[in-house]
Amino acid sequence: MLDIRFEKTKQPKEKPADSVLGFGRYFSDHMFVMDYDKAHGWHDARIVPFANLSIHPASTVLHYGSEIFEGLKAYRIADGSIQLFRPEENIKRMNNSAERLCLPQLDPEFALYSLKEFVKTEADWVPHSEGTSLYLRPFMFGNDEHLGVHSVDHATYMIIASPSGSYYKEGINPVKIMIESEDVRAVRGGTGYAKCGGNYAASNRAGAKAEEKGYSQVLWLDGVHRKYIEEVGAMNVMFKISGEIVTPALSGSILPGITRKSCIEVLKDKGYKVSERLISVDEIRQAMKEGTLEEAWGTGTAAVVSPIGKLMYEDMEYIVNGQKIGPVTQMLYDTLTGIQFGRLPDPYGWIVKIQ
Repeated sequence: MLDIRFEKTKQPKEKPADSVLGFGRYFSDHMFVMDYDKAHGWHDARIVPFANLSIHPASTVLHYGSEIFEGLKAYRIADGSIQLFRPEENIKRMNNSAERLCLPQLDPEFALYSLKEFVKTEADWVPHSEGTSLYLRPFMFGNDEHLGVHSVDHATYMIIASPSGSYYKEGINPVKIMIESEDVRAVRGGTGYAKCGGNYAASNRAGAKAEEKGYSQVLWLDGVHRKYIEEVGAMNVMFKISGEIVTPALSGSILPGITRKSCIEVLKDKGYKVSERLISVDEIRQAMKEGTLEEAWGTGTAAVVSPIGKLMYEDMEYIVNGQKIGPVTQMLYDTLTGIQFGRLPDPYGWIVKIQ
C-alpha cells in the first residue's frame, strides 16, 4: 500500500458557523492528491493545503471531458465520533465510471484508506449541528498534455471536502417536477450509468427550462422510446402505486444510486414489495388520474429522499399525496438518516467508523 505524504497548512481557515453553511460554499484546509501515469501507476499520494490547480492548457479534461466524481458525507454522531455511510459503494461505482471513461482503476483498499485518512485530517471540519455533515467529493480527471482523442496516459485523483448545512431547514417540503419530453439525459450504451460531469452539463438546459416554469427539477424519459421513466434531476426516483414500490430498472442509462440501493434494502426488510422494471410515463399518468399513485420521491446523497408533490407532463399538472410527504418516504428518511447519524442501530453493516 502507498504511503501518504502529509503537508499541514500554515494558514488554517476560519470555520464558518453551522447556520450559514449551505452546500458547497466553503472548503476545508486540505485536499488529497494522487498522480497516475502508465509507467508508474498511482504514486505520490499526499494530503496538502487546499489550493488552486495548475494544469496544461491542452489537458485532456479541458477538451474531451475525461472526468468522473463521487459524493458522500462524513457524519458526526452524538458521542462526537465521525462515521461514513457505505463508502465502499462509492469506490466501486467510481471504478465502474473510470472503466467507462477509460480512466485508471483505484485500488479499493487504498481508496478507502486514503478517504479515511483524509477525513481524520479534516475532522475539525465536520460540523456539530443536527443535520449537518462534511460533504466529500472524490474526483479523477485525465491530464495528458497534448491534443488528440485517445485513452488517458496521465491522470489525477483528488478528494476535497465542504462542510454542509442541513438539506431541509424547514422540514421536508415536496418538490414540483416537470417531465421532460424533448431533451434526454443519456442512452443505453452511453455514459448514463457513470458519474461524470458531461451527464450533468447535458441536463442543464432542461433544468433551466423547468426552473423558468416554476419547477424544481426534471424527470427524465429514456432516450430511445421517449416514454420510460429514468431519473429525476440528479437523483433516482421511486413511486408507490397501489401499495407497491416501483423504480426504474438499472438499464445502463441510469446512475446506480447508493441511496437508491439502500432504500430498496430497507423497503424489502420492512416487507414492502419492490419492483425494479420499466415504468412508462403513461403508466404514471394513468396512476395519477386514478388516484393510485400514492407517493413519489427522489433518492440521493444530498437530500437522502425528496418527496414529489407535483408532476407536470404535456402542460397537465398532477398533485401527488396532497403535496405532503407520505409515510413511506418519511420512514425511509428517518431510517437512513437515523443510521447515518448514529441515532438508530446499523443492522446492515453500512457504517464505517473514522474515529
